[in-house]
Amino acid sequence: MKKFFSLAFVSVIMLTSLAACGGNNTSNAPATNKPAANNTATEKPDDKGTEEASTIKGKVVFLTNRTDMVDKEYVDYKKRFEEKYPGVNLTFETTTDYDQSLKVRIASGDFPDVVFVPTIPNSELPNYFTPLDDIQFSDELYFKDLKAHEGKMYGISSGGSTVGIVYNKKAFEKAGVTAVPTTYDEFLAAAQKLKDAGIVPLASNFKDKWPLDAWVYDVPTIIGEEPAHQNLRAETDTPYTLDNAYGKSWGILRELYTKGFLEKDVNSTNWEQSKKEVANGTFGMYLLGNWVINQVIENGAPSEDIGFFPFPADNSGVAKAPLNPDYFYAINKKGNVEAAKAFVKWIIEESGYDDFAGFIPTLKSKEPKLAQLAEFNSFNVKYFEPAQPVDAATQIQNKAQLDQASVVQEFVLSKDPQKVFDKVNKAWAKAKKDLGL
Repeated sequence: MKKFFSLAFVSVIMLTSLAACGGNNTSNAPATNKPAANNTATEKPDDKGTEEASTIKGKVVFLTNRTDMVDKEYVDYKKRFEEKYPGVNLTFETTTDYDQSLKVRIASGDFPDVVFVPTIPNSELPNYFTPLDDIQFSDELYFKDLKAHEGKMYGISSGGSTVGIVYNKKAFEKAGVTAVPTTYDEFLAAAQKLKDAGIVPLASNFKDKWPLDAWVYDVPTIIGEEPAHQNLRAETDTPYTLDNAYGKSWGILRELYTKGFLEKDVNSTNWEQSKKEVANGTFGMYLLGNWVINQVIENGAPSEDIGFFPFPADNSGVAKAPLNPDYFYAINKKGNVEAAKAFVKWIIEESGYDDFAGFIPTLKSKEPKLAQLAEFNSFNVKYFEPAQPVDAATQIQNKAQLDQASVVQEFVLSKDPQKVFDKVNKAWAKAKKDLGL
C-alpha cells in the first residue's frame, strides 16, 4: 500500500517520539562529521554490567562497505568497544562489491560474525542469521519489521535516510543559480547554468555503479509515488517499460548524460575523488542520501556551503522523497553470537556512527544532528515509507541474475534503450516461469 506523509504529519509523529525523521531538527548546530567520544541516546543505555561484559569473549569480525573508515573511525571504534568488552577482539573487514561478494561467502558457509543483510528473500534469513529480538535496546527502533520472518527480527537498520540533491551553494552562486529548482524544467535550467560556468552539474559516479541505486529505488518511488514498486515487479512479465517509473527514472539519467550534465567520462569516475570535487565546487550536485553530506564536509567543504533539497523528478512542483533504512546489521548464527550482539547494540547506541554518517538514528529517542535536513524539510516534503520486501520479487531477481544498477548503465549508454528492456524482461519472464510464479 502506498504510504505518504506531509511534513506537518511527519513532524507530529516524530516529535511525539522525540526523534526527527528526515529532518525535524530545527537547531542551527552544524552537522557532526566525527563520532562523539560518548554519543549515547537520550538516556544512557542500561548495558551489560562490568561482570557480565567480562564474560563476553572471543573474536568478532564485522564485514563493512565503509572502506573510507579504515585506519580512521574504525580504529576509535575498536578501542572504545574493547575497553567496554575487554575479552573481545574486534576486527573490521571491508569490500567494495558488498552484496555480491557477501552472497558468495554465505554460499560457501564461511562468512564473518556481523554483516549487512544481502539481497536475499526474508524467508531465507533464518538459514544464515540469528534472531536479534533479545537485544535490549534503550528505545524502540525504526524499520524493525523490514528484515523479519515469522515474527522474528533478523536485521537492525544502521540508520535512516532520505534521498535528494546535495549541492554546493558556492557553485550555484558562481553559476548564477539564484533559487533551488522545484520542478524538473528548473532543474535542467540550473544544470545548464552550472555547465556553462565550467562546473560539472551532477556527479553520477556512473562507473562505481552502486550510486546508481538511487535511480533504481528512490527516483521510481518519487515518480510513481509507490514505494512497493520493486515488489510489484513479481506481478508482471514486463516490469521494465519506457513509460513506467523505471523507464522514466532511467530516462532522466540518460537525458542528463546526453546533455553533458554528468562527468566528462562517466566510465572513469571515482567515488572518493567525487566527494572532494563536490566539496570544492568543481561538481555542483549529487543525487544521493543525506548520509553523503558529512562525507562531503569531511573533504573540505564548510557545512554552511552544503545544502540539500528534494529532487524534482517532474514538473508538479510537489516535493517528494523516500524514507529509507540504510544497511541492516545481521549476525551469523554460527559465529560468535553473544559478542556480535554486544557489538550491534554498542554500534547502535554508543558508537556515534549515525551522527558520523549523517543518518536519521535507528533509535526513535535520538534526534539527528544533520542541519541540512532542516532545509530539505522546508519544502514541505511528501515522504514515502518503505514497503516490506516480497520474497517472490527477490527470488525472480536472483534467479534472473539481474543487477539493476548494471542495467541502468547499459540503458543510459545504449543507442536503443528499448532493446535493453526487451532483454531484461525476457530474462525476468523466464526466471518467473522457471520458479512457477
